[in-house]
Amino acid sequence: MKPSLTVDQQVALMSTRNLAIADEAECARFLAANNYYRFSGYARYFQIAPHGGDDDFRPGTTFDEIRGVYEADEALRTALVKPLASAELLLRTHTASAIAHIHGPYGRYLEQRFYTDAVDREPTVDAILRDITRSRERHVLHFRTAADGAPDFRDLPVWSAIEALSFGTLSRCIERGAGASLADDVATSLGVAKAGFAYRVRTLVYLRNRCAHHSRLWHHSIIDAGPTPNNVRAKAKRKIGQFHPRSVLDAIASLDDLIVRGQAGVPALPHIAGQHRPESVFWQGLASPRTPDDHRV
Repeated sequence: MKPSLTVDQQVALMSTRNLAIADEAECARFLAANNYYRFSGYARYFQIAPHGGDDDFRPGTTFDEIRGVYEADEALRTALVKPLASAELLLRTHTASAIAHIHGPYGRYLEQRFYTDAVDREPTVDAILRDITRSRERHVLHFRTAADGAPDFRDLPVWSAIEALSFGTLSRCIERGAGASLADDVATSLGVAKAGFAYRVRTLVYLRNRCAHHSRLWHHSIIDAGPTPNNVRAKAKRKIGQFHPRSVLDAIASLDDLIVRGQAGVPALPHIAGQHRPESVFWQGLASPRTPDDHRV
């Protein structure tokens, strides 16, 4: 088992591993505010062979260099907050509209048979009811009635209910609603490709959650990534260069397509790319994510 180390011991440990630290006091302040173990997730890409037991840093590596990547990643998460929020609001609006106009605004969306659920998964309607039951928004409470001592939302219109759902529950609703045809209806309403749309939404939920929990985006592969349409990917590559299909950049290209077609904002990728040189360590880690055992960063 690894021992618990004080901040000063953490600084000393990195120094013994040949990391050049120009200002140890500033390094200690940074680690005290940001957590050594979070920082080490970035540092491993600058070590010789961490998976093989060699934790020494490659010659010439500095603390400031790794900190620069760490802070660039933090800035990227911050930059994605607004476009992700815009996409979420778009999806809420167009999902409520599709359900109301095609299936009716009341009741139907609260029926279990409305959703195509996997046998081993929580029923979608249970997640919806849980979200709206714990809501304290007036527009939800106004329609809440009691039947046999239990909450009853039969008079709650879908456009009000949709605002109480978590992004994850909304994604499941889109994917499984109306015999799995709701995703096509929402995509059509937004003017985006229907193929794989539900999985693209799932990817946006995943990306939003990583940003919300301050998780690393640099050198991160999205394993369960939704299929970004080929024309969307090709257009993005013409603007910013090549990137891996499971990279964060691919997910952002999909995000851009949604908010631009939904007229909810401007694309994020050109702005992000304009802040980083294509040959930089940070940009390469976004475009071609690797695991730390491949030390070519």
